[in-house]
Amino acid sequence: MAKRKSSKKKSNSKVLVYIAWVLAFIAFILSTLVAGYYFGYKDAKTDVSKTIHSDKERRLELIKKLEKTVQKKPENMTKRLQEVLKKATKTDVSALHELDDVKLVQVKRKIKRKPKLSSKKPRLSIIIDDVGTRSQVAAIKNLKLPLTMSFLPPSKARPNTPKLAEKENFYMIHLPMEAKNFSAEEPNTLRVSDSQNTISCRIKEIKKLFPKVSYINNHTGSKFTSDEVAMNRLILALNDNKIHFLDSRTTAETKAPRVLKNFGLEYIARDVFLDHHMEKEYVLGQIKKAIKIAKTHGTAVAIGHPHKNTLQAIYESKKLFKDVELIYINKIF
Repeated sequence: MAKRKSSKKKSNSKVLVYIAWVLAFIAFILSTLVAGYYFGYKDAKTDVSKTIHSDKERRLELIKKLEKTVQKKPENMTKRLQEVLKKATKTDVSALHELDDVKLVQVKRKIKRKPKLSSKKPRLSIIIDDVGTRSQVAAIKNLKLPLTMSFLPPSKARPNTPKLAEKENFYMIHLPMEAKNFSAEEPNTLRVSDSQNTISCRIKEIKKLFPKVSYINNHTGSKFTSDEVAMNRLILALNDNKIHFLDSRTTAETKAPRVLKNFGLEYIARDVFLDHHMEKEYVLGQIKKAIKIAKTHGTAVAIGHPHKNTLQAIYESKKLFKDVELIYINKIF
């Protein structure tokens, strides 16, 4: 009996030993797995941290490159404008050819305007007159601003203006009219002595050449716009073709305000000539003046020409334009 009890105790102790070893092995496996997971997670976390840091460095480098690009952009734009205007600038002349009296540059309009709308930004429209070549159109569009191009009618010197205009969604026509003193008159210039039939035929021709035109302004025209009879004939012809007239104000004696009022139409006129003088600093000053007028009265209209210095000054004024809403002339009211 004593021997049987002893053998049973030995077998039980062996089982316990086996169980202990099995449990120890399982514990070892589990601890290995946990340790592997911990160190693997730690390594993965380190890798992620390194990746994030690397991404931040790449982003910072990219931002620095972009900043350098932005800083160089004005210079590049200037070179681009010089390139596209290389041919056109050979014949650049100031806005003096439009005016009979130098004092007109500073004359203030006496026409009452609509009250300034406090809920909206002041509105400024910049018209670029004398547009007639592909390079000029390219330079103006290169500015990526809503500038109103006013095309001259076709002539031997500028035969392609209708084709250039048809590619644009909105444009004006810079219609030649008789001046008191101007030697280089454009062909088919409207004259004070022209009959109603002559003027009406000319406007119909313009509409046929430029089907989308809805605004015209006068090229020179100091004598024509100061003649009330001639202006009545013109506005009548324009009305028949659903075209609005904008007064370039080349004479203080303009009869456009009176005639338009008699027709029950809004009088729209130029406030500032940007390039009466062609120095870039002068143009920059005129742009500031136009913005000031817009802020004071709610609206302003400036006229410039597709000259290198004028377009460069407009480009360099982009920050100033944030204070106004730069718009096409058909959005001025």
